[in-house]
Amino acid sequence: MAPKKEDKSQHGKIVAENRKARFNYEIVDTIETGLVLAGTEVKSLREGKANIAESYANEEGGEMWLINSYVPEYLQANRFNHEPRRRRKLLLKSREIARLGQAVQRDGMTLVPLKIYFNDKGLAKLQLALAKGKKLHDKRETQKERDWNRDKSRLLRDRG
Repeated sequence: MAPKKEDKSQHGKIVAENRKARFNYEIVDTIETGLVLAGTEVKSLREGKANIAESYANEEGGEMWLINSYVPEYLQANRFNHEPRRRRKLLLKSREIARLGQAVQRDGMTLVPLKIYFNDKGLAKLQLALAKGKKLHDKRETQKERDWNRDKSRLLRDRG
């Protein structure tokens, strides 16, 4: 039996990932943001059952908000629990909020969350992407390229 690896703490652990974002959107820029969370939300995130697939970020009144993200209730918290689909405030500098808000209004871009993770200090972070929606033919091109790369690696592996 192989020796057990030491159990690392939760640091650096990806909690939720939006895998369809890179398929549906062309990523222009990414930025790391902090999240304002309640205590039960942090405990629930550490269990790794969050979902950010249908969520997006929006600028309102000089603040950035994560909308429609799902963090399930923490079962042991009973009456002190949080609302699973509440809006969560994102921590960004005011200059970054203004830049992202202008890009959304002027260029018709959208703010898509890519992943939620815990950094080395144990703080919950969100990787946010400034993205432009792909057209159907762009999605087909991405699919063709992905299939070709898979077939190419198979051929190289088989033929040596």
